[in-house]
Parts: sequence; C-alpha cells; structure tokens
Amino acid sequence: MLYRDFGRTGWKISSVGLGTWNIGNQWGQIDAATSWATVRAAYDHGMNLFDTAESYGLPNGLSEERLGTALAGIRHNVFVVSKIGNWGKRTGQGVPKTSVDMIRLCAHASLHRLRTDYHDVLLCHEGDIEDPDVYLEGFAALQQEGRLRCYGISTNSLEVLKRFNKVGGCKVVQVDYSLVAREPEAEFLPYCQTQKIAVMVRGPLARGLLSGRYTKQSTFDDEVRSSYNEGGSDRTTFERRMDKVDRLRALIEPADMVTTSLQYVISHATMPVAIPGAKSVAQAAVNAAAGDDELSAAELERLQV
Repeated sequence: MLYRDFGRTGWKISSVGLGTWNIGNQWGQIDAATSWATVRAAYDHGMNLFDTAESYGLPNGLSEERLGTALAGIRHNVFVVSKIGNWGKRTGQGVPKTSVDMIRLCAHASLHRLRTDYHDVLLCHEGDIEDPDVYLEGFAALQQEGRLRCYGISTNSLEVLKRFNKVGGCKVVQVDYSLVAREPEAEFLPYCQTQKIAVMVRGPLARGLLSGRYTKQSTFDDEVRSSYNEGGSDRTTFERRMDKVDRLRALIEPADMVTTSLQYVISHATMPVAIPGAKSVAQAAVNAAAGDDELSAAELERLQV
C-alpha cells in the first residue's frame, strides 16, 4: 500500500481507504458479521482511512454503528471521516441546521455511534450549500472542544468549495471522480492542489459500473442504484457512463478493470485517496491491492477515451 501526504494535515494516509456506505444495507443486505470482517480485512490489507456518514444505512446511522464496532481496539491506528447534513432527510424530516448547537448535536451523535470521542475529519454533506457559515462556526466550536481535528465538505462544485474555504480552514474535500466522470480534472482538482486541500475520491468505481460486471441491459434492485433502471431519474447518466465503460473495455482486461480504475484516480497529481465501498472480505482485499502502485504517464494517456 502506498502512503502519501494528506493535504496539509500532516498525516500519512493510504492511497485507498474504505467507504462504508455499503455495509449499511442500502446497497443490499449484509449481516453484522460480514460488515465487521470487511472493515477488518481493509485494515489488515493496509487501509488506514475509513469514510462514513450520519445518514448512511437502513436505518439511518447503521454504517457508523457498524464501523464503530469494527474499529474497537484499532481506532488509534486509523483515521475516521464522517459527514453531517442529511440526518433524517431520507425518512421524512431532516435535522435543521439553523445554529451552531445543531451542528454540535449532529457531530456528538455521530461520535456516539462511532464509539469514539473525536472525528479526525468531519465534512459538510450538503454539496450545494449557499451559505456555509453555520457549519464553519460549528466545526470551529467542535475543534475548540477537542472533538474535531480537521473539517471540509463533500461537493462536486468548485464554487461551493471556494465558499467553504473562504477563511482558509477547509483541509479536506470529497468529490465524485472516476474514469467515467473526469470533470474535476479541469478546474476542481487544480484548485485543491494550489490550496493543499486533501482530496478524497468518492465513486472511484462509478457505483460499481467500473467493476466490469454490468451492461446497459443490467437492472439494479438496491436502493442506491434503482434510479439507473429504465424510467429512473438517473437513467441518462447511467447510459452515458456505460458508453464510456464500453469504450474502456477495449483497453482494459476484464480482470484488471477494478484495479486500473482505482489506480487512475490515485495517480492524479493531487494524490487523492480513493474510497471505494466493499461488502465482503474479498472486495476489500482487491481494492486494497490497487493501492500498491500508480499508473505511469503513458498508461494515463492511453485511458483518455
């Protein structure tokens, strides 16, 4: 596993970490024992960053709870990233973010589920936020309490990121980036590089489309990807991305699709951390192995289709 500088945090982070949305049953059922084994396999194979969010899971918070259980005894060896901003929205009533105390409330509840007394990183999970002041003030309060080391935001918008970084305190950002979603390369990632903002890549396998297992005729029965099905709200995005996947099949051996896709994003000059999800020990091991190397300049160029 490659370990690199994580922005200006001073931390050495594995080039591939574990996204834990998948262990909360929204991507299909997974039992507690399998979720525990998946987290531990990721750790045993060199991952030292684990990403979650207050809203991940059925019910809300299940991913945080399972991650917290799995990290018992090793919490001091890893970096935990969580996100607040969506608690309750999926089930009908989101927590209002109207004051610093509401930000603190969500953060403290997250810490309880994670069975820890501090977040290494806490991110705003409202990627289109217009006025970030309540988060910035809330995160500053949490830092003063000793509950938070660094903060940032999960967004695909450069303008939103700039607003969140207006006082220069944003140290981490999460962005959707992959071989079939290269838009961040134009302006978003260069801004992060100049500002020394650590980049976490969500969706490095495009919600599994870059696993090589799917075609345009595939259907999905999990909650997250059901919108890709015929008539779904994200059907156009699905078809566009599958067109790119089909072009990549001519360049990448099926057995290498996952590894190449992960190595593509971690090879960017910003030294991002990819955070693919996993639902099994085997998937965690394959993802971790991709973090052993980067792609050469020639290999990166070959994949520009």
